[in-house]
Amino acid sequence: MIRLIRAIGLVLHPRRDCVPVIETITSWARARQTDVFGLAGEVVRANGLVKPVTEDELPERADLIVSLGGDGTMLRAFRIGNRIPVLGVNLGRLGFLAEVDVPELGSALNAIDDHRFTVETRSALCATMGEQDIVAFNDIALVRVPGFGMTEVMLHVEGHPFVEYAADAVVVATPTGSTAYNFAAGGPIVSPRAEGLLVTPAAPHSAFNRALFLSTTEKLALEVMDGSGEVALEADGRLMGKVQPGAMIDLTALPGAARVVRLGRTTFYQRTQRKFRLIGSATSEDFICD
Repeated sequence: MIRLIRAIGLVLHPRRDCVPVIETITSWARARQTDVFGLAGEVVRANGLVKPVTEDELPERADLIVSLGGDGTMLRAFRIGNRIPVLGVNLGRLGFLAEVDVPELGSALNAIDDHRFTVETRSALCATMGEQDIVAFNDIALVRVPGFGMTEVMLHVEGHPFVEYAADAVVVATPTGSTAYNFAAGGPIVSPRAEGLLVTPAAPHSAFNRALFLSTTEKLALEVMDGSGEVALEADGRLMGKVQPGAMIDLTALPGAARVVRLGRTTFYQRTQRKFRLIGSATSEDFICD
């Protein structure tokens, strides 16, 4: 059988100790004459085990990217990876994107090298303001700046004003991001296999306070109203800058923008069930009074 992995790229959690896991990966790679690359600014922690490259070089060199951390590290691997398959290795709290825990890493690499895996595609979201394009894999959010008034945003669908939100934030999420800011704001969980965009107000102060789910083919834009307080734009939780009243932000879904390695060990619903401790949650019987 032709081996699949000729080179591995690493994306590391910024604070966690990744060296023991890197040693596992490099030991596996040496036995198969496989190169291991990592971002120059990160692999200084790797004791010389990993070849340093730039962000542009990593997806050009690697057949597989291994993300060592949690969901935040996975999102960064998506941004860097340019559609290279990403294997998520969980180094902390259980997330939604990571596929394996550290003890399973060796067998996971063997399975991938032997072609015993599937690839799950994930969509991204592009926010366009003037000539600036901002890409996110979880969400784009317009967030009120503390000390100022509500975020007041008009949602435009297919070029027409549809509904105005006044809220602490207005979150536009991919299905992948439905379990992140969208969920915290009261929005629904959506299967990552779904195609569409969620719009959810956080702490709404408007008469219409419900989330919307739109098709990826529908033209979507957010207009910051003249009466809005000061607004910041966040992409996957990263502050991208301030947005002035009157600004129009076009939002476009990017299907298949990332690829996640799946080994068939857990499903999205099993990971969600564990993350939110849904097993043993309250039932109607718990509220019956004798």
